[in-house]
Amino acid sequence: MDLRQLEYFVAVAEERNFTRAAERVHISQSGVSAQIRQLERELGAELFDRSARTATLTVAGKAALEHARAALAAAVAVGRSVGEVTGLIRGRLTVGMVTGCTITPLFDALAAFHRAHPGVELSLREDNSDRLIDGVRAATVDLALVGTATATPDGLDALTIISERLVAAVPRGHPLATRRHLRLRDLAGHPIVCMPPGTGLRTVFDQACAARHVQPVVALQASAAEAIADLAARGLAVAILSESMAARYDDRLTALTIDDVDAPALLALVWKGTHNPALRELLAHSRQAFGPLGSAAADMPR
Repeated sequence: MDLRQLEYFVAVAEERNFTRAAERVHISQSGVSAQIRQLERELGAELFDRSARTATLTVAGKAALEHARAALAAAVAVGRSVGEVTGLIRGRLTVGMVTGCTITPLFDALAAFHRAHPGVELSLREDNSDRLIDGVRAATVDLALVGTATATPDGLDALTIISERLVAAVPRGHPLATRRHLRLRDLAGHPIVCMPPGTGLRTVFDQACAARHVQPVVALQASAAEAIADLAARGLAVAILSESMAARYDDRLTALTIDDVDAPALLALVWKGTHNPALRELLAHSRQAFGPLGSAAADMPR
């Protein structure tokens, strides 16, 4: 039994899928499967029920999971303790980024951190915001850039990067295009194109509709702002975007303020504690890269 086997075991247990676990640990699916089989032979018990499409833990697997996590945490702590004594920061950081995001300051922060601390292995993981937040809570993701409807998700620390209102965006000639302001009920008779559930922007929109007993028809969904804008520009639906997203397409779309959506859509960095010196350093570089609130407005799927 070695630490890599335990890492692969934990990855499969958390992802509930061998393919996604292989992507996470950056080896082939066959490699993960082979190492898990070897670990099972050494332990004398199957750790996963492979009869369904989802890999689920057996009773033995459930018993082993927390011990495997503890062993991996202890190994990280050993390296961290030695690094603190010698003045070197080593280890591994997993950074999460909402799917389709191209926020240059985050990449700047990662590059500056890598130059300062080349002994830390960085990995980047794309997913929707809800799953990334769950990953930070479960300690499988160290730092994540997410869209959220809440300034500080429960149990986590957060740094708000952008806070903006939602707008509806329509092409010229659309029945709503002559209006600069509207209410959610005005959207009820029009198909909507929006980001999928699990994104911060969609959560803000859904919560506002539920609070006002409006049931919009979300006819189309896309993870990238550009795709949403393109669909709306072709007259297929009314786009729901943040102010800065819509502003990038003002040559094709007219942005309309939604007066009764008060809660902003937020883009934030989230993490859980700063006991890890590598994470503290990455946060310092991130704060410097992002600068004042709102300076990072760009292509921001949330």
